[in-house]
Amino acid sequence: MNESVFFERFENFSKTVKQVWENGVFGIDIGSIIAAFAIIVFFILFRKIIYKFIIKKIQNFTAKTDNKIDDEIINAIEKPLSYIPVIFGVYIAVEYLNPQGTAETIFKNLIHCSIVFVLFWAFYNLVEAFAWVLEKLESIFDKSLIHWLKKIIKGAFVFIGFAAVLEIWGIQIGPIIAGLGLFGVAVALGAQDLFKNLISGILILAEQRFAIGDWVRVEGIVEGTVESIGFRSTKIRRFDKAPVFVPNSRLSDNSVINFSEMTFRRISWMIALRYDTTIDQLKTIRNEIEAFLLENEDFVNPPLVPLFVRIDNFNNSSIDLMIYCFTKTTVWKEWLEIKEGLALEVKKIVENSGTDFAFPSQSVYIENCTEEPAVD
Repeated sequence: MNESVFFERFENFSKTVKQVWENGVFGIDIGSIIAAFAIIVFFILFRKIIYKFIIKKIQNFTAKTDNKIDDEIINAIEKPLSYIPVIFGVYIAVEYLNPQGTAETIFKNLIHCSIVFVLFWAFYNLVEAFAWVLEKLESIFDKSLIHWLKKIIKGAFVFIGFAAVLEIWGIQIGPIIAGLGLFGVAVALGAQDLFKNLISGILILAEQRFAIGDWVRVEGIVEGTVESIGFRSTKIRRFDKAPVFVPNSRLSDNSVINFSEMTFRRISWMIALRYDTTIDQLKTIRNEIEAFLLENEDFVNPPLVPLFVRIDNFNNSSIDLMIYCFTKTTVWKEWLEIKEGLALEVKKIVENSGTDFAFPSQSVYIENCTEEPAVD
């Protein structure tokens, strides 16, 4: 290759590089793209300065006030606000590039979508900041229902924000909603259990059958502590720490015992005494047990609740003494301790009376028949 050919090809290559540099992307030269990129980087750095010197100062100022609402509002919109300088930087960069045609539409739509995203992100976070408004309704509604309301409001903001983004790109939301309506009918026919559980969950919360933290028992299904009440199922953790997810319809259609709502806790016993126990001994045992229950502060006395210590039944192998009373505590551990103390006291009273407890027994009577002499 001679020298003239080399310089000719190098000149062609230089023209190609210059052409690429000038045409760039979407007709925008690469130099302008680099400058626009530098503008965006500058505003990203400027965002950190704004966050450090402005937002932090506002947070420090609100922290000194007695009102906690302003603290929650600032914390909620802190991150969305920090991205506004970046969006503004992108806007300045696009204005500098001055794209035309399709590129102009795409860039402007992206900026509009970013603004919508930041706004509805702030609205979404503000739901928690203004949750105190909903919490005032706790006297009417259950905490779980309030939690559901917050989720619904957040979901509404997400849906509206998504619809706004579609509108920016020229996609009409109305026909989509109409199509979803027809689709929803088809889905509803195949998802009846899902909607049944959803409605059952709403009824559970409206009726306030139980709340998070309550100890409940559903006969034949589960017994444990309620951890969460969802749209479809309720999470109940058994006492062996295993979680059980029960469909809301099962909790709505079956009887639920809520032990946490007990005012007092019952003890119901049938004490079996021997049949050779005398009447005086029976009266002594009855009176001493009744006196113990009335004098002990762990038990509730009439007329708040019934209290019975009575001879109840003549059983196959015992005389049955019924003890029916209630403890003031509903805590299982404390209730077991009180019940144990009562059992020890009953045994002491029975032994001191001179008799004892009966156990299942059976008497066999043999008839003695004498043989008559034969008659000739």
